[in-house]
Formats: sequence, structure tokens, C-alpha cells
Amino acid sequence: MFSDNHVHSSFSPDGTASMETMIRSAISKNFRELVITDHLDFDFPNPEFSQLNLEQYVTAFQTLKAKYEKNIQLRLGIEIGIQSHVTHLINQVLEKFPFDFVIGSTHTVYGISCSSNEFFDQTLTRTAYLRYFEGLLSNIKHLNNYDVCGHLDFIARYNPRGSKELFPHDFAEILDTILKTIIETGHGIELNTAGYLYGLNRTHPSLDVLQRYRALGGEIITVGSDAHAPEHIGANFNLAYQLLKAADFNYITQFKERKPSFIKIDKLPKEHSNIA
Repeated sequence: MFSDNHVHSSFSPDGTASMETMIRSAISKNFRELVITDHLDFDFPNPEFSQLNLEQYVTAFQTLKAKYEKNIQLRLGIEIGIQSHVTHLINQVLEKFPFDFVIGSTHTVYGISCSSNEFFDQTLTRTAYLRYFEGLLSNIKHLNNYDVCGHLDFIARYNPRGSKELFPHDFAEILDTILKTIIETGHGIELNTAGYLYGLNRTHPSLDVLQRYRALGGEIITVGSDAHAPEHIGANFNLAYQLLKAADFNYITQFKERKPSFIKIDKLPKEHSNIA
């Protein structure tokens, strides 16, 4: 089995292609499964991200799932922007609609978008990174209703000051607390390959964090491209699977009806896994 577990269509404000175009791209790349995970961020500084029409989204997905059932297994997902004060709204949505998979991501801290220059203004880069991790930790303590934590160290993407390096050893204590919280509450993380697209030359999280997660007992891990365009589906998955092996993972995780299953990496098609 092989799947991209983090994909955005034009139902997301930053998506560039229709859901059907994204699905057809995945089929053309011989994917076995695809998870559509469009954005919903309540009380986000850009209000467009709070306006996902869930009825239309789910209806469109179900129509396309039936249309392409002989070509690909489609899973209904969502990427929820976590903020502690909107957890009741998040729970209402997740109870109402039949999602297979939920990514819980921290896109906003103290009402400021982590992708904005404002987040870095009037503070040191290290302080901005720490503020992000503190917000993420608070969020996963307030919300239990998610499956994996999205792009865990993505804050480095948006550093407007020169180098976009983030050294995990500088944040070892809080990263350990985050990873332990994720593990102890029965959740997982994703290996997100979009860092390559953003010029970071690495995944989210980095290999050091993957290894620490595994050493602490982490087992649940999905792989996603965070694609917002059809050409980015499955991008750099060969590198992702090499990193998983290097971090001592033998399995990837897939979700259906919010329940995890584990697939041995060596059982994946060789043309995708790039593992000898």
C-alpha cells in the first residue's frame, strides 16, 4: 500500500487545483491511496481559512470516491488548525462528519500567523521558534481529537532572516515534552516532505527529531507531501522512506475511520520507496 496523506485541493484557499485534478494526478502516479486534507482554521488571521464549506467538501469527496473507486482508495481527511480557544468548534466538526484522518496543525500562536513576518518581528529568531513550540504544546494538551501532529517543526520555513536552520538540540527540553505528550496521548506525527519545496533541503520534522520520537517509543507516523498543486503529490517520498529507515522505523501508518493500521515499509512498491 502506498499513500500521500497530506494533500490540499481548491477547497483550501491556497490550493491551486480541483479535488478531481489532484486525484487524477495521484492515479497517474500509481498511488494506491490518497487522503485529501483541506484546511480548516477557526479564528485564523486570514478569514478565508475559516470558511471551508464542509457540506460541499464532503459531498464532492464522496462523489469522487465512488467515481474512482476502481482506480484508487480515497480517504476523507482534514487539516485542522488547533488553537486552545476553538477546541469546542473543532470537536463539533469532527463529530459531525465522517473523517478518516485528522491532522492537527499549529498555524497560529497568540492570534498571529506563524507564517507572517509579524510573528518574527521585534524578537530573536530563537525566541520566535520557542514561542511556536510553546503554542504547539499548549494546543495538543487542549485538544485530544486529532490523529497526527502536522509539520512539527515547520516554523523555520517562515524565518525572514537569512538562514532557515532550526537546530533541535537548542530546543531539546520542549521538543521532548511535545513528543512525549503526543505519544502518551495515543497520537502520532507526520513526516512532511514540503520542506524540500520551501528550500530547506529537509523534511518536517528533521531526521534528529524523527530519531528522538522513535527513541521515546513513537510508532504512529504518516507520510505526506503537503501538496497544494498536482505536480507536488508524492514529492520526495523516496527520501522520506530512507529517513524512516535511518530513524529505525519499520512501518508507516495509514488511517481509515480514524483507526490506524501499520504497513511494513519493505512491502511498499520499490519504485516509490527507493529502498534496496
